[in-house]
Amino acid sequence: MNPDSSLPPGSARPGSARPGSESADPAAGRPARLAVGIIGAGRAGTALGAALARAGHQVVAASAVSDASLRRAHANFPGAAITEPSQVLRRADLAMLTVPDDALPGLVAGLAATGAPLQGRLLAHASGRYGVSVLEPAVRQGALPLALHPVMTFTGRGDDVDRLRGTCFGVTAPEVLRPAAEALVIEMGGEPVFVAEEHRDLYHAAIAGAANHLITLVAQAMDLLSTAGVAEPARLLAPLLSASLDNALRFGDAGLTGPVARGDAATVAAHVAALEAAAGTSAAAAPAAGPAASGAAVAAYVAMARLTADRALAAGILSPADAERLLDVLGGRP
Repeated sequence: MNPDSSLPPGSARPGSARPGSESADPAAGRPARLAVGIIGAGRAGTALGAALARAGHQVVAASAVSDASLRRAHANFPGAAITEPSQVLRRADLAMLTVPDDALPGLVAGLAATGAPLQGRLLAHASGRYGVSVLEPAVRQGALPLALHPVMTFTGRGDDVDRLRGTCFGVTAPEVLRPAAEALVIEMGGEPVFVAEEHRDLYHAAIAGAANHLITLVAQAMDLLSTAGVAEPARLLAPLLSASLDNALRFGDAGLTGPVARGDAATVAAHVAALEAAAGTSAAAAPAAGPAASGAAVAAYVAMARLTADRALAAGILSPADAERLLDVLGGRP
């Protein structure tokens, strides 16, 4: 793989820099690595910048707004200039735009409108939602667009960069830049997975739903177990959930177990009744209590049981007769 051959003449690329770049390393006896700028030194931006630095690139500039981001930038990139976004671009061969999804279009439009130096620079964002079309205002001014989304959650701790090893990145790039995108991801320790521009929303819905809703389900289960008198819900759940996740990833729907997959309609009905009773008791005792007390646990259980029954039926795990009995139990529920 030679990413250099995929880039337009005169553009930045992994393993080299524009003439005069400050990232030259003559002592190493090889061309300079990329000068990297981080626009939005949040959790993801810091982790990606640290991974690029670990690969031999140099983080030369960063922008940060919040006090936490400023502290993070100073701590992780002590040699970098902390400055505003257009000045980050001016110093960089590769600019990483690591801002929240909803802020990305405005940032790109603002950079393009203010005449920030974009010509010949690699401009990469880490948003899951967007492909490269969101970068079009900058592309019209000569920027080279990449979408490099790490399929990982970051906590802001020092071990975030280690989480990137073996992590998949959802990559979207013009055909001519695909080898460069692949090279950058591999250098960060990741595995590139190419996602078509038109499928980015579906891709992001899938991974966000899996990761975020899983946390919601587990946290809700721990709340319910606490209500049931279990002193250490996490300790009780950990082996079960680890096994369930492994089954899901290895076997898909064939890994389903439990009362819905078995067609135990009476057990499912007892679950719903217990959840309704707990919600009613909690609501009466503390009307301002959280989601579990408001009946949200009932709605979540019913919705997931219906979806599980549908998938078990389609997979041939659940018979039509058992599915009908289950849906009778669940059908009148909100």
